[in-house]
Amino acid sequence: MPRLTARFWVDAYLARLRLSDIPAFVVAHGDDTGGAVLVKLATLDGNAVLFQRSFDLMTGERRWVELSSGAEREVDDTVARQRGFDPDLWVIEVEDRQGRHLLDEIGLA
Repeated sequence: MPRLTARFWVDAYLARLRLSDIPAFVVAHGDDTGGAVLVKLATLDGNAVLFQRSFDLMTGERRWVELSSGAEREVDDTVARQRGFDPDLWVIEVEDRQGRHLLDEIGLA
């Protein structure tokens, strides 16, 4: 099955968030073609959750899993470490007090 480029996926994700009036920003622009994507959800209360896309070897499906959560500063430290390992990494920051990120919707895995 053909894969979408990272840039195409990011653009589509940002558009879907805009349609739901959820603010989101690209805080690190990765490789347009094959860069991995991290999504940081800031709940604007000093806390955050960081998601990464994972591949389930048992089912063959992609899904979003929690990489880190807690104080926003600690989550930011995790992002910095991940960027140190992978300079092609995209980081999207979603800001929503209700904790909406839409990653569980069809088509975003």
